[in-house]
Amino acid sequence: MQLRKHAPSGALLVSLLALPQLASAFYLPGVAPTSYKQDDAVPLYVNAIRPVGDADSILHSVLSWDYYHPMFQFCAPEGGGQPVGESLGSILFGDRIKTSAFELKMKHNETCKKQCEVTYGKNAAQFINQQIQEGVSLNWLVDGLPAGQKTVDVLSDTEFTNPGFLLGEQLDDGRIKFNNHYDIIIEYHEVNGNNGQYRVVGVIVQPESRKYTGEIGPDTCNTAPDIVELSETGDTKVRFTYSVYWIESTTAWATRWDKYLHVYDPKIQWFSLINSSVIVVFLVLTVMSILVRALKKDIARYNRLDQINLDDLSGTSVLEDGVQEDSGWKLVHGDVFRNPSHPLLLSVFLGNGTQLFVMTGFTIVFALLGFLSPSNRGSLGTIMVLLYTVLGFVGGYTSARMYKSLQGEKWKLNIILTPLLVPGIVFTIFFLLDLFLWAEESSGAVPFTTMLVLIFIWFLISVPLSFAGSWLAFRAPAIEPPVRTNQIPRQIPPVTTYLRPIPSMLLVGLLPFGAIFVELYFIMTSIWFSRIYYMFGFLFLCYGLMIITCAAVTVLLVYFLLCAENYNWQWRAFLAAGTSGGYIFLNALIYWVTKLSLSGFAGSVLYIGYSALISFLFFILTGTIGYFASWLFVRKIYSSIKID
Repeated sequence: MQLRKHAPSGALLVSLLALPQLASAFYLPGVAPTSYKQDDAVPLYVNAIRPVGDADSILHSVLSWDYYHPMFQFCAPEGGGQPVGESLGSILFGDRIKTSAFELKMKHNETCKKQCEVTYGKNAAQFINQQIQEGVSLNWLVDGLPAGQKTVDVLSDTEFTNPGFLLGEQLDDGRIKFNNHYDIIIEYHEVNGNNGQYRVVGVIVQPESRKYTGEIGPDTCNTAPDIVELSETGDTKVRFTYSVYWIESTTAWATRWDKYLHVYDPKIQWFSLINSSVIVVFLVLTVMSILVRALKKDIARYNRLDQINLDDLSGTSVLEDGVQEDSGWKLVHGDVFRNPSHPLLLSVFLGNGTQLFVMTGFTIVFALLGFLSPSNRGSLGTIMVLLYTVLGFVGGYTSARMYKSLQGEKWKLNIILTPLLVPGIVFTIFFLLDLFLWAEESSGAVPFTTMLVLIFIWFLISVPLSFAGSWLAFRAPAIEPPVRTNQIPRQIPPVTTYLRPIPSMLLVGLLPFGAIFVELYFIMTSIWFSRIYYMFGFLFLCYGLMIITCAAVTVLLVYFLLCAENYNWQWRAFLAAGTSGGYIFLNALIYWVTKLSLSGFAGSVLYIGYSALISFLFFILTGTIGYFASWLFVRKIYSSIKID
């Protein structure tokens, strides 16, 4: 849709509100469709076993397990389950895809087919019963589609497919049943214009607990009324079976993911988006009314003062036309561009923040346009790593450019620290948390070889690109301030309470956090409860609202600081805007208390550690947005007045 030049502004608003639907309307599949002939083998892959919460939507663990973990003893193919090739992002997000012992053939039904017989000891029974109580789910993949269960959303009365299915269930009478039979229902459709070619468009698994006593035959599964309970005092023999049913469907291959992409109560997201938009519009109008009117008046007054011949005023303190002596932000024109404390650290943060800002923007846009389809597993994580790596040039250039403008002298240290400090902190925390996963034998632990790949990408691609950007920036001329800086610093008078560091940081950081609060809840839920997040249209708008809010409130704070004759605005702007990251961490702690009930120490450490890591990156991101908005604002206003 193209808007003509004379189109009303409301058309732009309509197009923006339509963005959340673009991801589904402009669907770009991540993989090419696979067609099968009748009786062709259709592979069923197994993935990591993940917690999804209990019946009350309370998560008890954040640890995932390998499908062939010795405690589970699931039936494996000859030679064991072999790993299936995965992307870097898929591995980082915890996917551990392997082959299975299930035999599926296109349009070939199977009834009560025996897999294997397993004997569970008391230790294995205790472990599995605990996992069932914590609500872990099995995750299978058929033709790239996650096997799931049909669920009805009571709020919107809509049916959708929830990926994964439960390992077992705790009954109302306290008994714990273990699922050992699976009804696999596969939906398929015939390729148009190509008879005899079929494609998979849906996978549903209905797990059952059936205690077999005799020989297993085609009708045995329907005549086993008792459930399987794993004894924690002795051995329990369990026989695994499965049935396969092929059902023809009218669902097109290109839209087969639609049944998985479900929004829990979209009215909340729309209400939040509209509410945030109203707040942002009100905030921006307030900032514009205060700054534009006040600055226009101030600049006119200051420039008029410079044209008055003070020698003709006969020593009076009141100037012609009742114009008073200089006051407010012009008084600090000789100090406003004075170098802040720790310019090296500030420039390094700004370089990495710019890198994160551009990476986040590109990632959201790619996801919004459908390039990061959920059918291409791990594509989101892969593109984020690759973008951050390639954008090392942008980070190095920005850091060196700002450090040179701040008249920093340790340029070699700036070049080294820009690609190493913030990524080093992130990698160190990530590695330490990974040690907890290794200690717990969780499948979520990133393999050592993948760690080496990350280090390889970091030092052989990102670091050289950052060095190249820094080298170009230091060769470029320095960014000169619009006014000269005095040799002697001006004394800063006491400020009111709300302009002190802590109160101002808390006030400024709250508003950008409020712009993304609701969307952050859905993101957190999708991460910890293993749900598919796809509402990148909402995320795109929330990200834009957060940028505008962050810039507006930080500029307002800097203006008030300068009017109070406080010229130390650089770190104040960065820290105040970055406080949004602190609010995200506080929100994560509240989420931990209300939605999680983690049973082990390792789970709590992992949750808090990953939340702190995300909050730190958000601190760098929003701090950079606030700083550059304030930097442009300060340069603009001081270049508009005449200074003798």
